[in-house]
Amino acid sequence: MSKRNRDWGNTLQGRFLRSMRFGCEPLDSLLVQRLDASRDESAVRALEAEDTLRELQQNERVAMARDKQVDFAQDVLEWSQSKGRKVIGRLYALLSIVICVTVIVLLMETVMNMPAFGSPAAPANNEVAARYIEKGMEETGAVNIVAGMILDYRAFDTLGESTVLYIAACAVLILLRIDRQKDGTPTQELIAEEADDRAFEPENDRILQGSAKVLTPIVLLLGIYVILNGHLSPGGGFSGGAIVGAGLILYLNAFGFARASRFFTYKTFTTVSLFSLSFYALAKTYSFYCGANGIPSGIPLGTPGAILSSGLILPLNICVGMVVACTMYVFFCLFRKGGL
Repeated sequence: MSKRNRDWGNTLQGRFLRSMRFGCEPLDSLLVQRLDASRDESAVRALEAEDTLRELQQNERVAMARDKQVDFAQDVLEWSQSKGRKVIGRLYALLSIVICVTVIVLLMETVMNMPAFGSPAAPANNEVAARYIEKGMEETGAVNIVAGMILDYRAFDTLGESTVLYIAACAVLILLRIDRQKDGTPTQELIAEEADDRAFEPENDRILQGSAKVLTPIVLLLGIYVILNGHLSPGGGFSGGAIVGAGLILYLNAFGFARASRFFTYKTFTTVSLFSLSFYALAKTYSFYCGANGIPSGIPLGTPGAILSSGLILPLNICVGMVVACTMYVFFCLFRKGGL
C-alpha cells in the first residue's frame, strides 16, 4: 500500500496536488521541460508553415509570370499571322523603295559628276591608262599588263573580289549543306541524298573513268600553268583557278565522292581559303603601307619575263587561283548532293 501511495505521489497529479496544498513546492522540472519542448515544437511548426506558404507564393508568382510570357508569345504569334503580316509586308516594301531610291540617287549623282564622253579629263583619255602601258612593266615587273594592273595597281579591288567569292561559298554552305548528327552519324536526309546521287548515272562508267584518268592530270597541269604564268602571259589566278576547279569536278563525276573526299574535304576548303585570303590581305597591307609612306618595300621585282619575277604578283595569283578552284568545287558538291 505504501508503494502504491509513493508511486501515485510521483505522478503528475500527485505533484500538482502537493503544490496546491503546501504552496511552497514548485512544479516539477520535468513538467517545465515538457512545456518548453511543446512551445519549441509549436514555433518550429509555425516556421515550417511560414516557409511552405512563402514557397507556394513564390511558385504561384513564377507560374503567373510564365503564363504571362506564354500569353504574350501567343498574342505576338497571332498578331504576326493576321495584322502583323500586313504591317511587316508594308514596312518591307517601304524599306525596299527607300533603299532603291537612295542607291539610284547616289548613282545618278556619281554619273552627273563624271566627265562627259570624249572629254580630255575622262579616264579613258587621262594619264592613268597611259601609265599602265608605259610604266607597268618597270613598276610591277609583270610582262602581262593586265596582271600588273589587277594585282598591283588595283590589288585592293582584287582582294574584295576574292573575299566576295569566299563569302558566297559560305552562304551556299549555310543554305544547302546537310549536316550530320552530333555523334557524326549521317541524317536520314543525307542518306537519301547519297542514295540518289548516282540514281541516274552508271556506278562504274569505264568510258568516263578512263577519260578522266587521262584528262584530269592534263586539266590540272594546264590550270597550274595558267596560274604560275599569269604575270608573263594571258591568264592568272581567276582563269587558272577555274580550270583547276573544272579538273576537280571532272574527277568527282568519274570516281565519286568516296575517292574525292580522300584529298578534298570541308577542312581542306576552309584551310586553303583562310590561308590564301590571309596571305593576300597581309601582303598587300604591307605593300600599301610602304607605298603610301614612300618606304621601300624590299620586295624584288626580278627580271621581267622570268618565272620568279613581278614581286608579289606570282604568290597573289596562286592565292586567287586556290580560292577560285575551291569555291567552284564546293559549289558543285553542294548543288549536287548538299555536301562533300
